[in-house]
Amino acid sequence: MKSRLVTLLAVAIAAVAVIFAGARLLSAPARPPAVHAELPARPASYLGVYEGGGPPSAAAIAGFARAAGRRPNLVGYFSGWAERFPASYALTVRRRGMIPFVQIDPSFASVAGIASGAYDGYLRAYADSVRGYGYGVVIGFGHEMNAPWYSWGYGHVPPATFVAAWRHIVTLFRGQGADNVTWLWTINADVAGSGPIADWWPGARYVTWVGIDGFYYRQSDTFATVFGPTIDQVRTFTAKPVLLAETAVGPEAGQFAKIGNLFRGMSDYQTLGLVWFDVRQDHGVLQQDWRIEDSRAAEAALKLGISGLNLIRS
Repeated sequence: MKSRLVTLLAVAIAAVAVIFAGARLLSAPARPPAVHAELPARPASYLGVYEGGGPPSAAAIAGFARAAGRRPNLVGYFSGWAERFPASYALTVRRRGMIPFVQIDPSFASVAGIASGAYDGYLRAYADSVRGYGYGVVIGFGHEMNAPWYSWGYGHVPPATFVAAWRHIVTLFRGQGADNVTWLWTINADVAGSGPIADWWPGARYVTWVGIDGFYYRQSDTFATVFGPTIDQVRTFTAKPVLLAETAVGPEAGQFAKIGNLFRGMSDYQTLGLVWFDVRQDHGVLQQDWRIEDSRAAEAALKLGISGLNLIRS
């Protein structure tokens, strides 16, 4: 008799547990279906550009397209922390055959707080907007973190903290179903005073492509000096595709010859392509006018480079 009572009691407890579990499932919001988008990762697939004024405007891209003789298929911009994903701008550039590429930087935010979940509300809303957009997006976080000039970078934030934040963001986006993101881990080309690149690596599970930022400032600059050592270091810990995520050749470097050198190096290293920083810098020590439109020689060199490398394959 006692064993029967124990059995009946156990059955009753199990039934109540099932009822409560069912009630929780019914009351919990349904997880949105994942949206998938995978971008091609073939060498010489991307010609990108950064332009001032976008978003919300994409008008300046037309000038670069005329100068390059080819419309870019990747358009970059920088997003401060707490800015929303500009879905209407993303749709505008997509209708013109371009992929939005955003560098989300933790300006005025705690990197440790990001890693611990303090900003998850903002990140979920952003991920939901990206998922709702529904097409491929390239996203980076805390670009050039191996360099000392940003608050989230070397000398300001421990690499382990940055890595934890990166992994948290990627995991959260995937949990929200935003699988249409190509994650671009963007470092600055290794220079004196920067930190060890490998220390900031979040792991292959959390990165789609590697981005490298580097510029030709001087006549002595070449692909071998600006990008070569950094790519060689990257190759010691990952075989992920490399995109020159922010680059340009300044007038003082000798644009015509050095743009040719840039494209030859891209071919030698089989990079995905480049994103040209089509902006004039009017502040800082290294002032340069990186805009292609300001030099016919630079325009000619860029057209030759694009043609020779066959960027934007069909």
